[in-house]
Amino acid sequence: MASAIDLTPSGLPGAAGQSRRSTSWITLAAVLVSLIALLPLAFIVWTAIQSGWETVLALIFRARVGELLANTILLVVVTVPIAIVLSVALAWLTERSDLPGNRWWSWLSVAPLAIPAFVHSYAWISLVPGLHGLWAGVLVSVIAYFPFLYLPIAAALRRLDPALEDAAAALGLGPWRVFARVVLPQLRLAICGGSLLIGLHLLAEYGLYVFIRFDTFTTAIVDQFQSTFNGPAANMLAAVLVSCCFVLLAVEVIVRGEERYARVGSGAARQQQRAGLGRATLPCLLLPAGTALLALGVPFVTVGRWLLAGGADVWRWDEIGLALGQTLLLAIAGALLATIAAMPMAWISIRAPSPLQRLLESCNYIVGSLPGVVVALALVTITVRVALPLYQTLFTILFGYSLMFLPRALVSLRASIAQAPVELERAASSLGRPPLRALWSTTIRLSAPGAAAGMAMVALGITNELTATQMLAPNGTRTLAMAFWSYSGEIDYASAAPYALIMVAMSLPMTWVLYVQSKRMAGR
Repeated sequence: MASAIDLTPSGLPGAAGQSRRSTSWITLAAVLVSLIALLPLAFIVWTAIQSGWETVLALIFRARVGELLANTILLVVVTVPIAIVLSVALAWLTERSDLPGNRWWSWLSVAPLAIPAFVHSYAWISLVPGLHGLWAGVLVSVIAYFPFLYLPIAAALRRLDPALEDAAAALGLGPWRVFARVVLPQLRLAICGGSLLIGLHLLAEYGLYVFIRFDTFTTAIVDQFQSTFNGPAANMLAAVLVSCCFVLLAVEVIVRGEERYARVGSGAARQQQRAGLGRATLPCLLLPAGTALLALGVPFVTVGRWLLAGGADVWRWDEIGLALGQTLLLAIAGALLATIAAMPMAWISIRAPSPLQRLLESCNYIVGSLPGVVVALALVTITVRVALPLYQTLFTILFGYSLMFLPRALVSLRASIAQAPVELERAASSLGRPPLRALWSTTIRLSAPGAAAGMAMVALGITNELTATQMLAPNGTRTLAMAFWSYSGEIDYASAAPYALIMVAMSLPMTWVLYVQSKRMAGR
């Protein structure tokens, strides 16, 4: 009995010491990853300092930059509100009304995520060759990106307490006023988050706007890089693009506000009654049907038409096999590297939250919001000037992928680690296992499903990535996206069609996983 009593006080301090040492090492790793992730931002600042203020001002305050800025502002200001209205209407019809086949329409509203944006543009320009300019950009952007808003809005509608709407109706408010004063304010977080995602994609997209010949900062940066190989003009355009990203982040924070959306208690233990559409059923069906036709029908019909026109000759299996193999290699390796890099940050965000942790996490999210062309431009300059042997190597492109898609892995890992009991980790340490072995045998193993989901999301992003791959890939690399872009750039749309079809086929399972996960979050 005495020995048992003696063991307890001696064991606990040892376990506590091991836990502190484990936390310090993991925190150090998270700091290192965050500092490395800041390289693109540091590159932009360093470039501005090296160029001198006179050169910077001359390159930024010129007519070309003003034209690109006007295009960017108009694109965001017009596209985002249209996407909000469309997404809210679709979410209400599929989640709150008795629309026939609402589950199928719900899935069809998410499915456009499986089609890369530049494939949407390729399909539309094939169908309507004269489609160019701002309004063409708005049309294709809305149908390509609205699911980023639909998913969170639909999930929020599923979780709302119907008692709040019943109370408002009992006070004499009509259906439209109930929606405007009760439902819509509770969707603010979902709308702000989805709008931010769409805005950042609008800033980063390249292939979509090249097809329709609409100039943005990203298209101008790539053109400048290809013509002058990373001249000061491309760097200053990147600096303005980064500033636009920060402005979007700041606007989202301001619009989101600090209102409380949570409440005490579990709420009503019943589902919201679906509104009857009555005579409006047929007109309401036109919205999801028309959206699915534009967002899914046009790409699939166009790709099918080009496949039929090209026949068996466009299926060059040796080229397709090589492109598919290289795409899978880069996607798997990049996803694995990004997930490993995200583990320290995800662990301390759950196990050791602090002001330092919040600062480090913010660094990762801010850098993750930068367009791929900015990250690639920074890595090209750094490798050429400092580490030339690493220029256009496998290491550099995987490193770039890990920087770009780190937030995707971080979000999934953080959620899965939060569900792993910390007591198991402490128990393993108290039994004498070293900190890293204790972490591996408990938390990491329990968080494996979340890590796998994060890897899948990163791999999906890498599969559809174009600009960074073009700038960083080693000589001889030809991914599915690069092969598609090469053939479509030669106006050989028939030869590009198989690559478009394969990219969509690879993306559909991940899109289905996102759809199912959003249902599970709402308990359905």
